[in-house]
Amino acid sequence: MAEWMQWVQELGFPIFVSFYLMHRVEAKLVAIHDALITLKLS
Repeated sequence: MAEWMQWVQELGFPIFVSFYLMHRVEAKLVAIHDALITLKLS
């Protein structure tokens, strides 16, 4: 159990940061996609 806790402490934060950044990038990609669709339709 101690090894498991050590693993979570070492990798938990980088995993959390990675998911947070992927979520932010995804939101920006959706905005870019919507803008391109709007330009294509006009």
